[in-house]
Amino acid sequence: MTTESQKPARLIRRDEVLHRTGFAKSWLYALIRKGEFPEPIRLGARAVAWREADIDAWIETRPNRSDAA
Repeated sequence: MTTESQKPARLIRRDEVLHRTGFAKSWLYALIRKGEFPEPIRLGARAVAWREADIDAWIETRPNRSDAA
């Protein structure tokens, strides 16, 4: 049986990060510059990816809009 902590590390590309967060590319990079979003890992001269666990953890820290009301 595989638990969440035993899952192999997975890298996800920008399109998937944008899909999961609902952000536009420019907003994603603005948050990275401000230190408010995980930094990508450079895969090559023109390719980056993020650790899926970092993105999942970041999403979990976001407040629910329904909780804020």
